Amino acid sequence: MSSAIAADTRVWSGSFLRRHPLRLAGIVLNVVFRLLFGVFWLAAGINKVRKDWLSTDILLRIFEDRLTEMPPDSFQVAYLQLFAIPLYKAVAWVVTFGELYVGVALLLGLTTRWAAAVGLFILVNFSLGGYYDASLIPFYLLSLIFITTRSGHWLGLDGRLARKYPGSRWFA
Repeated sequence: MSSAIAADTRVWSGSFLRRHPLRLAGIVLNVVFRLLFGVFWLAAGINKVRKDWLSTDILLRIFEDRLTEMPPDSFQVAYLQLFAIPLYKAVAWVVTFGELYVGVALLLGLTTRWAAAVGLFILVNFSLGGYYDASLIPFYLLSLIFITTRSGHWLGLDGRLARKYPGSRWFA
């Protein structure tokens, strides 16, 4: 068993928790934010399924409306015209299933780092398409936190699966 995995197991011992209350607080906050972020992503994906993004042109209409709101010579307009609009069906599938995957994975603590990276990828593409504002900054930060911490090992399936498959990158 690797030392990191062994350390994750020790975190939940009573003596460790009494000696390291700040670490416990950080872990609890991390897990709470992971769960809340998971609910956000899952709700966003379910909303897209309910609004039938996968079989309609709703995303195309959203992109076309967005074009009228931005300066014509902006990078965002070029991104929409050259990439997002021609591939709107594929984009709708990637976004919808990406959001569902991120939500479920964060809630279960399963492939947490990968899920956070997919979430970050989706957020970056939203920004490239002209949907950036300061409200996205916390989402970027949360994604980066979950990519760089062992959040899925704390009350998640990643810890169990990492012990079962110690060399796997999926559960790191």
